[in-house]
Amino acid sequence: MLAASSPTLPAMDSPVRLHWLDPRHPLQPFPPVHLAMREPNGLRGIGGVFSLTRLLRAYAQGIFPWYNPDEPILWWCPDPRAVLVPDRLHVSRSLHRTIRRADYAVTLDRAFEAVLDGCAAPRRGSQGTWLGGDMRRAYRQLHAHGHAHSVEVWRAGTLIGGLYGVVSGRVFFGESMFSAATDGSKLAMFWLCRQLQAWHFSLIDCQVKSPHLDRLGAMEMPRETFLRELALSRERPHPPGIWRFGIEVPAAPEHLPR
Repeated sequence: MLAASSPTLPAMDSPVRLHWLDPRHPLQPFPPVHLAMREPNGLRGIGGVFSLTRLLRAYAQGIFPWYNPDEPILWWCPDPRAVLVPDRLHVSRSLHRTIRRADYAVTLDRAFEAVLDGCAAPRRGSQGTWLGGDMRRAYRQLHAHGHAHSVEVWRAGTLIGGLYGVVSGRVFFGESMFSAATDGSKLAMFWLCRQLQAWHFSLIDCQVKSPHLDRLGAMEMPRETFLRELALSRERPHPPGIWRFGIEVPAAPEHLPR
């Protein structure tokens, strides 16, 4: 699950291997991901244009966009891949206490745009954001067609945390999360995992490793294994349309937005 900061590209191991996508041809196929660059890890393509078809094809192949807003689109499929198995989320004692207090409410697809705002906001220790205008429009389009979803956590009617991601088959591609209060994003992840368990999702794709994800129980999986799991999961369509929780979650009226 990507952080708010933009990607930094070191020297490339072989620029010749970088595949350029023609923005005039949105149906142009991606090249095989096993040809992705080793340094920077997983960079497979550059350029092209955002379209619903392009994005759905990308995620179906385990490829995701990540780039600075003022630069060409970069397409990635790193090896290894950071993933989280929904029923293996690590819940610390402090998070367990927060969950049990239930002094909050949690919703699905209630405030997708507000979650994008939270994820795009500047964070301490980072400069700018990778979530620019084109990316936001692309994810709003995916959301409108039932392919992108958000989890929101509220306290006293105020959004205190959340996350959003894209779905392909029974894999949830976590894109970004944010907290405006202690454990806000962790609560969103906990209840997402519970719901994905109930829907028999196999993986949450976290894309790249980070200390925060390590603490939640994320692990690294070889790209080949990840792509095989993704292909198998796509044999089982994900729940369509706007999502709503099918499990019991904290939802006290006084904590929901008015």
